Amino acid sequence: MAARPRFTSRATVLVLVLCSLVAILAYPTRQFISQRAEISAQRAKAEHARQQVEQLRRDKARWQDPEYVKAQARARLHYAMPGETPYIAVDPAGAGAAPSSAPSAPADGTAGGAVKAAKPWYSSIWDSVDAADTAALAPIPAGPTPPPARPHP
Repeated sequence: MAARPRFTSRATVLVLVLCSLVAILAYPTRQFISQRAEISAQRAKAEHARQQVEQLRRDKARWQDPEYVKAQARARLHYAMPGETPYIAVDPAGAGAAPSSAPSAPADGTAGGAVKAAKPWYSSIWDSVDAADTAALAPIPAGPTPPPARPHP
């Protein structure tokens, strides 16, 4: 009996057709999957934007209430109604001060962070301009000093 060939011409043509179909459909399938992922990302982004819009609408509605505006002016800007005496309580230790067991003093010799925070903003800016000017006037070293010469034995 003659040995039967493993692949007939029909089987070979069928394999080639299937491989061609896979090759032809691979790119559109990949595009479809990537577009579906992009669509879901855009939907999530739209949902996030929708939530932000709703939050902003709620905030806008709150700001339409005159009592809320008064409360915010009192809390944020320290405003007071006519006839009232406003007080601002200051923690002598400082709100963000370090524990007393570990005192810290800045290298420039000032009292500490609480005093720096009490200065107005324009004073801090002027101090930084002065510091930059002082640094600009400081002498600049000529360059690295050569190592000392060693005597030859």
